[in-house]
Amino acid sequence: MAFLDRSTPPHILTLVLSTGVAALALNIFLPSLPGMARHFGVDYGVMQLAISAYLAVSALAQFVIGPISDRFGRRPVTLGVVAIFTLASFTALFAPTAESFLAARFVQAVVATTFVLSRAAVRDVVPGPEAASKIGYVTMGMSLVPMVGPVIGGLLDAGFGWRANLWVLAASGIGLFCLVWADMGETVAGGGLGFRAQARAYPVLVRSQRFWGYSLSAASAAGLFYAYLGGAPLVGEKAFGLSPAEVGYYFALPSLGYLIGNWVSGRFATRLGMDKMVLAGTALATLALAAALLASLAGLLGPLLFFSLVGVTGIGNGLSLPSANAGMMSVRPDLAGTASGLGATLTIGCGAALSSLTAALIGVEVSVFNLTLVMFASSALSVCAILWVFHRRRALGI
Repeated sequence: MAFLDRSTPPHILTLVLSTGVAALALNIFLPSLPGMARHFGVDYGVMQLAISAYLAVSALAQFVIGPISDRFGRRPVTLGVVAIFTLASFTALFAPTAESFLAARFVQAVVATTFVLSRAAVRDVVPGPEAASKIGYVTMGMSLVPMVGPVIGGLLDAGFGWRANLWVLAASGIGLFCLVWADMGETVAGGGLGFRAQARAYPVLVRSQRFWGYSLSAASAAGLFYAYLGGAPLVGEKAFGLSPAEVGYYFALPSLGYLIGNWVSGRFATRLGMDKMVLAGTALATLALAAALLASLAGLLGPLLFFSLVGVTGIGNGLSLPSANAGMMSVRPDLAGTASGLGATLTIGCGAALSSLTAALIGVEVSVFNLTLVMFASSALSVCAILWVFHRRRALGI
């Protein structure tokens, strides 16, 4: 029976839910951050570490997990990280202080490695352009979670308090562990690539300018969203006067855009090619943020226009990120986990830095313009990085 066959590749729904729980862990209590800071008696900047420092820890975890999964396989590593996440969720639930909560939160960050593991599992079984299409469909389903996560989080906060969000995460961890155990068969062929073999192949990967071009484009494109995560809750409350529930509703717009972009990527990535998809997506996001900057300068940037334009950047990221991630893994397919982990480390490390920078730059008066400017600069860099890939391909004649 397929249910018991541990060599059967996972169904796409399993990969969707694996990454979906990771996305939920990141954003479900975003609307609650100001209230959580008040509950623990700390500044917003301290509680915002639940996002920025969480991202930094997850970046380190993904750097380590990628090579481990190339050696031992995707299945056992996924089961391990989901188990750790579940235990950390229960620990955070009963944390008495901000310090203990943040410590448990940092351990929770291990679940972010399911992004790496799911992408690598796709790349294990299908080639580059087709992998971009499959990854698009995986992240299309995953994008539903961040679209509704802040909405659910805001409603749970209003009805039961912010700890209700942690009960949801703990229950999600238990359910995901059971699903992975039942369905996620191994996709790494031949028992995995030994660490010595990885060490010999690793220099080829890190010397590849195409790998760095795809990775930098993905990191900068995602960076605009992490900057948004770092500043939007406070901007929503202080600059626009929104309640936590209203912030949650508006947070659905970029996730809806990401869903649309992923659907288009799933349909057309194989036909158009990875590089064109990345360029189209990064250019669209940058143009949307340029429009937001102009609207801010003109005094026209209200909450609906701001969050709608960020929704357009979600479409752009939905177009670009599946192909950029498939591109970085196509350089050395036998190191798909390592490449995915290294690229994710760069992406999330950049995101953590931008999240913290944004929290500082929006200032005491909470400047929407400063938040938009950081997002625009990050998006513009993603365009430059993919143009570098085009240049290298022309230079190499490929």
